[in-house]
Amino acid sequence: LSASLPSSDVHTISPELPAMFDGMKLAAVATVLYVIVRCLNLKSPTAPPDLTYQDTALNRFLLKSCPQLTKEYIPPLLWGKSGHLQTALYGKLGRVSSPHPSGVRKYLPMQDGATSTFDLFEPMGDHRTGDDITMVICPGIGNHSEKHYIRTFVDYAQKDGYRCAVLNHLGALPNIELTSPRMFTYGCTWEFASMVGYIKRAYPQTQLIVVGFSLGGNIVCKFLGENRTNQERVLCCVSVCQGYSALRAQETFLQWDQFRRFYNFLMADNMKKIILSHRHSLFRGSSVKVVDADLSRLYTATSLMQIDDNIMRKFHGHSSLKEYYEKESCVHYIHNVKVPLLLVNSADDPLVHDSLLTIPRTLAAKMPNVIFSLTLHGGHLGFFEGAVLFPQPLTWMDKVIVGYANALCQWEKQKPPCQSAHLSESSCVEEKA
Repeated sequence: LSASLPSSDVHTISPELPAMFDGMKLAAVATVLYVIVRCLNLKSPTAPPDLTYQDTALNRFLLKSCPQLTKEYIPPLLWGKSGHLQTALYGKLGRVSSPHPSGVRKYLPMQDGATSTFDLFEPMGDHRTGDDITMVICPGIGNHSEKHYIRTFVDYAQKDGYRCAVLNHLGALPNIELTSPRMFTYGCTWEFASMVGYIKRAYPQTQLIVVGFSLGGNIVCKFLGENRTNQERVLCCVSVCQGYSALRAQETFLQWDQFRRFYNFLMADNMKKIILSHRHSLFRGSSVKVVDADLSRLYTATSLMQIDDNIMRKFHGHSSLKEYYEKESCVHYIHNVKVPLLLVNSADDPLVHDSLLTIPRTLAAKMPNVIFSLTLHGGHLGFFEGAVLFPQPLTWMDKVIVGYANALCQWEKQKPPCQSAHLSESSCVEEKA
């Protein structure tokens, strides 16, 4: 016999509940997809770089001969349109399958007792023009020749027939002790000038391609603009992802849009580690009281500006942070650069605020030797290329620098001396006369 249960003990599930649960799942999935699409910027189109330049014979030749500047830049589909992921991948991995170029380290004594170092890499073959060409390269903040993005670029340039000299920022190499109470700063050009001078003396026939990445871009543009003689034997200059004015950038680095304040904190933390690793050299000769005060402020600093104000500006005797940023920014020197100049930035660079890009855009509109290239994507020194997920070993940045350099070398080779890119129109008139 089967016992029947009272109707009050039977619980039935409302037919609306499964539909409600399915609706919640769909809403959750839709929310996740929306966040992914927004964060990865998947709806953003791909496009050629936005170019600002004057219509000259040289610029037309360069744009025709360097297709990377006019063709569509295509980042990896799934993540390459996010400036944050491009920047993070560059910062964490540097590059994919980074090569190991073989070079020789050079040590140069400076007048103030410092010892500058750079690494020299000989070309792997003849340059396409048959000429002796050397790329003098200045890396980003706290970087050196052993960084993956530098090694990748050097290997690519070597294979194309370029000798490469890479500055190691003073204090950046962990295994090289400082020999004076000074390290690299935002705009000090002394070490770069010393390296360039060595190359000119060691290779009297060589011509120079000047390349700067991020902070290095500020240094090389300032170096060329400081003195006209610094531009002698220089064919051209390429600057990638610099900010042009530290004073203008100061306020933007304290803002949270694009997580710039967070990046500021990370870079400040890295600078702390570099300074503390050389504390015995940097604070040598100072009183215990002064050292304790400086170190106390360093430990509590959460931004680059605090470190610059308490430590960095004092290396060159600047009386204030404003003076330090004014004197060390290339914005006050770059208009003196007369050699062909390619300025490259990315619109989604989380470190360089859009307001700073009026500087190169205005410069390129006024000066016939300047081309300003602004990519839609690329982050800060990322510029990875690829189909869907995995990036290629070489980046768009590597290709555009070498491509631009090749085009400029070709122009110089095929034109008569009067029409060389680094000569002014007045020089041509005098020569014809």
